[in-house]
Amino acid sequence: MNKSQSPFKQPKNELKMLRLGEFNSRSCDGVSRRAFVQAGAALPLTAMLSSGQIAEAAAKARAKSIVFVWLWGAPSHLDTFDPKPDAPMSHRGPFGTIPTTLPGVRFTELVPKLAARTDKFALVRSNITHDGGHPGAGTYGFTGAREGRGVTIQPSWGSIVSRHHGAGEGLPPYVMLARGIPRDVAKLIDGYGGGDWGKAYDPFLIQCDEMGTIDIPALKLVDGITPDRIAHRRNLQAQLDKIKRNVTADNFDAWDSKAKQAFTLLTNKQALESLDLTRESTTLRENYGQSSFGQSLILARRLVEAEVPFINVSWSEYVEAFSPNTDFGWDTHVKNFDLLPNRHCPVLDNAMSAFLDDMYDRGLMDQTLVVCMGEFGRTPRINNRAARDHWQHNYFSIWAGAGVKPGQVVGASDAKGERPVTRGIEPTGVGVTMLDCMGIDSIARAELNVLPEGEFIHELF
Repeated sequence: MNKSQSPFKQPKNELKMLRLGEFNSRSCDGVSRRAFVQAGAALPLTAMLSSGQIAEAAAKARAKSIVFVWLWGAPSHLDTFDPKPDAPMSHRGPFGTIPTTLPGVRFTELVPKLAARTDKFALVRSNITHDGGHPGAGTYGFTGAREGRGVTIQPSWGSIVSRHHGAGEGLPPYVMLARGIPRDVAKLIDGYGGGDWGKAYDPFLIQCDEMGTIDIPALKLVDGITPDRIAHRRNLQAQLDKIKRNVTADNFDAWDSKAKQAFTLLTNKQALESLDLTRESTTLRENYGQSSFGQSLILARRLVEAEVPFINVSWSEYVEAFSPNTDFGWDTHVKNFDLLPNRHCPVLDNAMSAFLDDMYDRGLMDQTLVVCMGEFGRTPRINNRAARDHWQHNYFSIWAGAGVKPGQVVGASDAKGERPVTRGIEPTGVGVTMLDCMGIDSIARAELNVLPEGEFIHELF
């Protein structure tokens, strides 16, 4: 692309009850602690952990931030990071395999850039889950618990981090970079946010399109501010000054938590600048690619620099890959072998490679845990529409930073990619590992009454 014609060249002044329980989860020290907690339901939510406890957790945390990259819709493991070239034609698919930087480890030809960067991350090939439907598996993937009528909705990983760490001066502690809350055409997943803790612990949604234009839905809840006013700092500042003169304690308290967060963000210059992708070079933005996913990953890196504790980058709002009014999720029941080489894998390969390079180049990986995964995998046996269906029995995840040993493969699947032949890594294990890296160990989780089961993925460290 001619640099003078880059779509990313823009003027620099634009932004577009009581509970007693036994906890069996294991932490990184390998000790299974029995923790009995009295959690006063009448206490404010922020009173669960003292400032001293939070400071102690921060001191022993491996990471300051988590970037949780969610490949919504479920990518095929056989067609990406766990190919089976010796499997029958009914399973292996049409794609060739290529070497990686690791001896004997091969990926498919669809992800060449990531194949060349296996020294920068660890790959898990033995993830499993317990629901074969998108909303249910999505809730498992975000909470480690099932969803359904009459079931307590557990808080998501980001909500747990948010409650434990508390809010910062400008940016919310749990940010979701996505077009919308993950869903299929029928319903939202239950486990995306605070669950039974309440909406105060839901993620703060920020939308970022393929041009890097930022939209904050919560602004619609702040009287007098509309998203298009972010486009000009002077106009925005004038509007904010007017609102601040008119805001009283009473009407501020009348706003919901997300409107308050939006207003706090917009009145904090440093926080607002974190959302300004025009401060990035045209070359870097092009390296990530002109996609919502790619530009959202740049924004995720900027939020890491601003020390936002939990950042969720969602590939799409909808799981559907090929349905009207959806946004090309990974649910490839049809056209799997067309969509993957022509759209999904080039976008993923390009953007994730650029993100890893950028994060390492800036020295951010020591303080950041990056996890990339979907809700399950896809059927090893090709369906009668020349594509793949849902498969909860085996899938992959990518891990990097915060002490993760790069350049390794953890776990293995069988000869057809149907089931692990090693210990299956469950969503609870994913959650325990992420939270432990943030200093939220089994004692802290017991005090919060979350995630009583799950085994730390010790092989990663």
